[in-house]
Amino acid sequence: MAASNSYTEQNETTVSFARKLVNSDAFKTLFQEGMSLVEEAAAYLDGPGRIEAKILPRMEALAYASESMRLTTRLMQLASWLLMQRAVNDGELSMAQARSEKQKVKLSRQALASNPETYARLPLRLRELSNTSLRLQERILHLDQLLYSDAPVEAPAARPLDAQMDLLREAFGRGESQ
Repeated sequence: MAASNSYTEQNETTVSFARKLVNSDAFKTLFQEGMSLVEEAAAYLDGPGRIEAKILPRMEALAYASESMRLTTRLMQLASWLLMQRAVNDGELSMAQARSEKQKVKLSRQALASNPETYARLPLRLRELSNTSLRLQERILHLDQLLYSDAPVEAPAARPLDAQMDLLREAFGRGESQ
């Protein structure tokens, strides 16, 4: 029985720490970083990124499309989580409601879509945004796990864009045999 109480106390301490963290200035900073990154990525992808993508060789253009889609998806998941958590902090949502909402927007670990060699040939700004989003993703996944420890963090997806990449390769006349 004592071991059970110790575990419960330890678990409650972890949750309490996490709740204090999301109500702190550190969360406000994390929230601002996340929203700023969304804005930066949107500005880049809608502006200079479009221009850079047009001059890339075919393989790099496909990788650019994959990375930009993955970046956008990752940032939308992270922004949704940050907005939801801010709503909890502001008293607009209860923790129970937040748990329910979490089922609608899956927070998942997403890796880069391209192999390292191709990724290294992509525009520097896209790589910077992707790398920054991956670091933000890890911070938020860790915080999410602390807050919602009964809801396990998902394992990395098995390259969810593979089907779209195959369609793009077909559209550009590049099959697996090339």
